Amino acid sequence: MKKTLVLAEKPSVGRDIANVLKCKNEKNGYIEGEKYVVTWALGHLVTLADPEGYNSKYKEWKMEDLPIIPKYLKTVVIKKSGKQYQKVKSLLERNDIEDIVIATDAGREGELVARWIIEKSGVNKPMKRLWISSNTDKAIKEGFNKLESSKKYDNLYNSALARAEADWIIGINATRALTVKYNAQLSCGRVQTPTLNMVMKREDEIKSFEPKKFYGIEIVVNKAGNSIKLNWKNNKGNTYLFNEESIDKIINKIKNNDAQVIKYSVKSKKTYSPQLYNLTELQRDANKIYGYSAKETLSTMQNLYERHKLLTYPRTDSRYISTDIVDTLKDRVKAVCIGDYRKVCNDILKRNIKISKSFVDNSKVIEHYAIIPTEERVFLNELTVKERNIYELVIKRFLSVLYDPEEYDETIMECEISGEKFNAKFKNIKKLGWKELYSNEENAYLSTVIFKEGEKLNVDKISKIEGKTNPPSHLNEATLLTMMEKNNLGTVATRADIIDKLFSTFLLEKKNNDILITQKGRQLLDLVPEKLKSAEMTSEWEKKLQKISESKLNKKVFMSEIKDYSKKAIEDIKKSESKFKHDNLTRNKCPECGHYMLEVNSKRGKMLVCENRECKNRKMISQITNARCPECHKKMELRGEGEKRVFVCSCGYREKLSAFNSRKKEEKNKASKKDINKYLKNQNKKENENFNNPFADALAKLKK
Repeated sequence: MKKTLVLAEKPSVGRDIANVLKCKNEKNGYIEGEKYVVTWALGHLVTLADPEGYNSKYKEWKMEDLPIIPKYLKTVVIKKSGKQYQKVKSLLERNDIEDIVIATDAGREGELVARWIIEKSGVNKPMKRLWISSNTDKAIKEGFNKLESSKKYDNLYNSALARAEADWIIGINATRALTVKYNAQLSCGRVQTPTLNMVMKREDEIKSFEPKKFYGIEIVVNKAGNSIKLNWKNNKGNTYLFNEESIDKIINKIKNNDAQVIKYSVKSKKTYSPQLYNLTELQRDANKIYGYSAKETLSTMQNLYERHKLLTYPRTDSRYISTDIVDTLKDRVKAVCIGDYRKVCNDILKRNIKISKSFVDNSKVIEHYAIIPTEERVFLNELTVKERNIYELVIKRFLSVLYDPEEYDETIMECEISGEKFNAKFKNIKKLGWKELYSNEENAYLSTVIFKEGEKLNVDKISKIEGKTNPPSHLNEATLLTMMEKNNLGTVATRADIIDKLFSTFLLEKKNNDILITQKGRQLLDLVPEKLKSAEMTSEWEKKLQKISESKLNKKVFMSEIKDYSKKAIEDIKKSESKFKHDNLTRNKCPECGHYMLEVNSKRGKMLVCENRECKNRKMISQITNARCPECHKKMELRGEGEKRVFVCSCGYREKLSAFNSRKKEEKNKASKKDINKYLKNQNKKENENFNNPFADALAKLKK
């Protein structure tokens, strides 16, 4: 009997698909059924060959060999996942396998994962594509009912291939050239270098910033015991001036005079919810609210998508859903009708959901729609703290879009004193609407006083307002993601990895939540060719990759441009007379090779790294932890090695690792009366929701 081979990207997804397709016979690396055989990659099983794969002379890095630009880039099997590749290859070659369904992640990288494996195997059988945005049984069934020919996705594959080849040609050549020229581990790339440059530019803006003093005027008028504050505004709309003398003249001019109301209007207004989440927007909010890195958020999203099946495909850049999703919205609302969201969910379910172009638009959905909950019922106690936080962010945004707008009266008041105008704006909320979900996030000023145009008011107080202009803020992961998106650097799927690589290569470091460029990063930007730092050029390349996926540009044309640029960049590096100097060299010698060690700040803490680029020796000095100081509750640092490690807090508190572990073990075995009483109270109040109680799981694990 002929069968179909289904190729998933990860084992967990493969098992979900196998379950839907009634494949029960699990073997080593695949699951077989009557009609289908389901197997999986482990992420990438195949990748582009290293330079030495073309010629053994490239094992040694030499300037005279650069640039390395093979006529055709070839692929190799990744050694650590070679067994699984051989398993997939043998299945592809089986005589009873007549066709293939590509079921890797539905996106550019997922397409590359599958096509490289199939091409490397040399198998040429008919292929279809499973394109789904969630891993629920329902989504998988529907996806298999509307499989399409893989040819429809050939251009997406060409775009993915062009991205991989461009990164190889530029990254390999520029990194080797810089490393050999300056005898230091200097990594650069098509997207990471302009991203690094944006961080440096922001720091330079902050350093060169000179604060300026500004001045304004605030008055307080009184009516029936109600005090109202108004601010001065000139005819150009400015509320502040940099000339203190001008402000003083206005204050003297209006002293001892009444204010006359010249404008008073009340208008009913509505505020609608922000748009649904795409990955970048979700990463921004998770960083601002919880301090999660872009990488942490994406990893958490992958769990919610693959393991828990609670959220749709994370690597999306769309903030809209398509019309075919509309009929599923009520089921998705029912799935999140729990706890604090029950009231809003029930209100939505009682009436017909109003569809709007603000969130339903087929033209704004290219590969995947926005991130929304699936129809799977959630059990919150099965989620980690991070998973729950990210999931609830998505729930709130999803329900907000479907719920009522906020309704309020906006009052605008303008007074005049001796020809000078003063303004105030008030907001009187009539209905919170979607902001019920964020009720703690906004404090509205409620105006209950009514004024009439022409009436005169006593001026109780005149105050001169003084301040200084502030420099731009340091970038954090949220604002860096915004700038990358604005400058079209990378994609939603790659930005987190790019930022992470800049940290791991010690070009960036963190101070609290601020991202700072290291001295190594600054020197690197002095050494790389000017165009490689350009966000504009990289943005143009990203647009061209998109055009390849849309069949508007030939891949060969793009790659010819990349090769020409790489040749020019290497020539510039060779001719450069710049110097590189390690500013973080210590007197500690590497135990492996005898070279001196460099002290660097990684995302995890301080570490020593061997200066010898061929030596991989690294050693942690101190590590930033999530452990809180029992005295001041700040995060503590872990210093030292082995059993002698010590937790140290900035307040001066110190605690040996062994003592810390003993204390934590003791705390874990105790449940406070407060926790137990709260748990019992919730049990009585929400007996149908005990699966969502945060204490249920904790109490179940306590030692009796």
